[in-house]
Amino acid sequence: MKCDVYLSFDGNCEEAITFYKDVFDGEILMTMRYKDGPPEFCKPKIENKIMHTTMAFGKGCELKASDDFNKPLVKGNNFHVSIAADDEEQGSAIYYGLLEGGKATMPFKEVFWGGKFGSVIDKFGIHWMVSASNTNS
Repeated sequence: MKCDVYLSFDGNCEEAITFYKDVFDGEILMTMRYKDGPPEFCKPKIENKIMHTTMAFGKGCELKASDDFNKPLVKGNNFHVSIAADDEEQGSAIYYGLLEGGKATMPFKEVFWGGKFGSVIDKFGIHWMVSASNTNS
């Protein structure tokens, strides 16, 4: 299992991740723009904005980030703790465990980029993203 911080921005993700890359002497591992995803995610004026990017730095550290246009961003709701489960069974257990007493913001289900993904705000107000690959170990 792996745990990272996931940052959300309201249109300046590329500028921010470039800044963090320089500060942390990092390497951008991947970038997906909204135009690279399904058409329903690509609205006018955001096609070149960041749907997802990952930057590695230090010893095993990663920052993940995106431009999020689904809700107004306020300091405090602009980050998630991102869990990459070892398999679907572990991912499901973590997701539904965090959901107990909390609120689902996206159901844990198959996603277009592969595997399963879901997000939840736990009973303490912490925002979580849980992903799992297609295979069980």
